[in-house]
Amino acid sequence: MARTPGGTLSAFTLLSTPDEPTITSITTSIGSATVAFTAPTDVGDAAVSSYVVTAVNESTGASTGATGSASPITVPGIGGQTVKIRMQALNAYGPGRLTEYDTGNVIYSGATLWAAGNNLRGQIGDGTTINRSSFAQVGLLSDWSQVASGGTTATQGNTAAVKTDGTLWAWGLNDFGQLGDNTIVNKSSPVQVGALTNWYQVALSRDSSVAIKTDGTLWAWGYNQGGQLGQNNTIPRSSPVQVGSLTNWGQVSCGHLHVAAIKTDGTLWVWGSNNAGQLGDGTVISRSSPVQIGALTNWSQVSGGGFSSGGFTVAVTKSGTLFAWGYAGQGQLGNGNTIRRSSPVQVGALADWSQAAAGDSFVISVKTDGTIWGWGANFSGNLGTGNTTLFSVPVQVGALTNWRRAAAGGNGSTGGTTAAVKTDGTLWTWGLNNTGQLGQGGIINRSSPVQVGSLTNWVQTSAAGENTAALYGVV
Repeated sequence: MARTPGGTLSAFTLLSTPDEPTITSITTSIGSATVAFTAPTDVGDAAVSSYVVTAVNESTGASTGATGSASPITVPGIGGQTVKIRMQALNAYGPGRLTEYDTGNVIYSGATLWAAGNNLRGQIGDGTTINRSSFAQVGLLSDWSQVASGGTTATQGNTAAVKTDGTLWAWGLNDFGQLGDNTIVNKSSPVQVGALTNWYQVALSRDSSVAIKTDGTLWAWGYNQGGQLGQNNTIPRSSPVQVGSLTNWGQVSCGHLHVAAIKTDGTLWVWGSNNAGQLGDGTVISRSSPVQIGALTNWSQVSGGGFSSGGFTVAVTKSGTLFAWGYAGQGQLGNGNTIRRSSPVQVGALADWSQAAAGDSFVISVKTDGTIWGWGANFSGNLGTGNTTLFSVPVQVGALTNWRRAAAGGNGSTGGTTAAVKTDGTLWTWGLNNTGQLGQGGIINRSSPVQVGSLTNWVQTSAAGENTAALYGVV
């Protein structure tokens, strides 16, 4: 007689799932929590195949997660939020018992904010319009918790960031009101978006912005040609407007004239331009309000990308599978061809992906084993493979196993830019460097990862057409 997942005894259940693992310690940093644990005493009727760790904000339902095969596992933090860490072991017969560990605040202190690259529109945020080939600090305070970069061409560029006090700030190009300050005037220093103190994540595209508040509501502003503001129209907005009335949004990303977002129930929603099938609803019909993709409830992270030729989307499930859809002209869907898809198609057959970043026409993705992979366009060496060869299936970047999270941006046929943070806190960049966006002190493209300086406390990075930004925190 064996246990069911709930622990009851049944003469009819012959196979069982694992008991709960034991969390032994949690080490917090500005951008993550590293969870150490011991294996379950009873693994059930099959060996443990993986462990899932989730950080959940119980007041809003917002969550982030990570999967691994052994202790420790690092789960991304939720900016400035008090979270509960939950984890469970899985074997061939399903997930086991859930265990919880109350951590307090994953992000204990703020970080300094740094930016490099094109500054034509003031998107560096240092009060000038001078390009920077080394990272320049934005202000002097160490109170930032999350940053996003936007823009896809040399004449575009804007940045937005959330502070640990929940305020939202933006700067750079503002021709369509994408800074959200109710003007269309460019800003070369951060300006606050409204007066509220409950923002926790912001995402940017070429010239529109979306953000989620700690109450789970979703807001959008800026350019709206494709209906990407989710307002059932195509009217641009120069200040935030709420997308619907729901309060269960968990993560959001902007692509080329489209938006993708995951709710706290694990469902995936999209809206905006759909000329290449980038919404994934099986059509090429644009949508000006959110539509659900399929019926799955296990999506964990999504990223939108694209350029004028068309948008595309990549998303990871909680089980570690990776899907892509939309424009595929440079092989950015990772399925071995250049055929566009209007519904999600799995990338490979493995279930070991943890995070994916979509650039203009390429993807950089991190696996649960800490390896990093790239595919799609490679005009400027942005895949990090030591060459400029296009790849339509994932190829590994180097052989290291300590990558934590990546960001991708691009400028169409000119090339793309990649930035990534390792688990040791070092920051690495590669790809297009025509305005110094790699932060390496020059303007030479790099086709392999190059470390930015020697510091070891970088916690998050973002990339756009000709800009990068990063958060540095001493904890």
